[in-house]
Amino acid sequence: MKSNTQHLNTRPAVGDQDFWRVRSLLIETYPITPLGFNWEIRRWEGQRFYDAEPDWESRLSGRVQLWETGAGQLVGVVNPEGGNGEAHLQVHPAFRQLEAEMVAWAEENLAVVTGDEGQRQLDLFVYEYDETRQRLLTRLGYRKMPFGGIARRLQFGDHPPALPVVAPGYTVRSTHPDDLADCQRIADLLNAAFKRDFHNALEYQNFTRLAPSFRRQLDLVAVAPDDTFATYVGIPYDEFNRRGIFEPVCTHPDHRRRGLARALMLKGLHRLRVLGATTVTVETGDMIPANRLYDSMGFTEVCKGYVWRKVY
Repeated sequence: MKSNTQHLNTRPAVGDQDFWRVRSLLIETYPITPLGFNWEIRRWEGQRFYDAEPDWESRLSGRVQLWETGAGQLVGVVNPEGGNGEAHLQVHPAFRQLEAEMVAWAEENLAVVTGDEGQRQLDLFVYEYDETRQRLLTRLGYRKMPFGGIARRLQFGDHPPALPVVAPGYTVRSTHPDDLADCQRIADLLNAAFKRDFHNALEYQNFTRLAPSFRRQLDLVAVAPDDTFATYVGIPYDEFNRRGIFEPVCTHPDHRRRGLARALMLKGLHRLRVLGATTVTVETGDMIPANRLYDSMGFTEVCKGYVWRKVY
């Protein structure tokens, strides 16, 4: 795709077709951008399908903006994640000149009001390799926060991963997303592992039924002796780029330090290899135990990033 001075149009995302066009942009730009530059497809699919009511337009109407060439080629997207003043840029690397305009739109439409004085706040996440965006945000009055996240990658070689070893008394199996009781056990585990209270069975079931990246054979749980779910590892798959995506990886607080997450991840790596995957990625925050696990399994830290914030 050529970058030139051709006329570019911007408009809100509307309708089912725009959802799939954004997904195609993410698939297209993954091989030609650094890791994490744009979202992976699971994250975008989750915005629509990981919900008890998977109608993305009702939640995101007026909050996803598109930039297109005169010929109608999608080259840029701004979208939120949740409603807490976050903006995310998805952009074709040949059209980075759009980013100042994209940030301006986000400031107008996605910022949240904070404090008693009615100040507005907007956060953007930027990896350290992206000096271009850091310079832009500095010029626009953003400050780098001390918290962020890490992206890791594992590339398959000639030798298979180690065999998984499951702690005594536990069993490993694929999930049963057609069973709503099984879905509720996933929701209960997510709430306990991440100290939340909002996950429910229907949001998980909708994702398994509707998200193209979902693969049941890559959706794994460790079942405890009392038949509760101890660990859950989901591995959506980007078939076009032959990329596995570990998300989420979580263990119930009562079952940690038993090697269960490692066992499920290794099981998943073997199944990904059979599917023909060439690479696997995982993104985390600053959680030291999780990052130690990924390091010990051969994932390489590719990049680290931070939240950049503007209060105005």
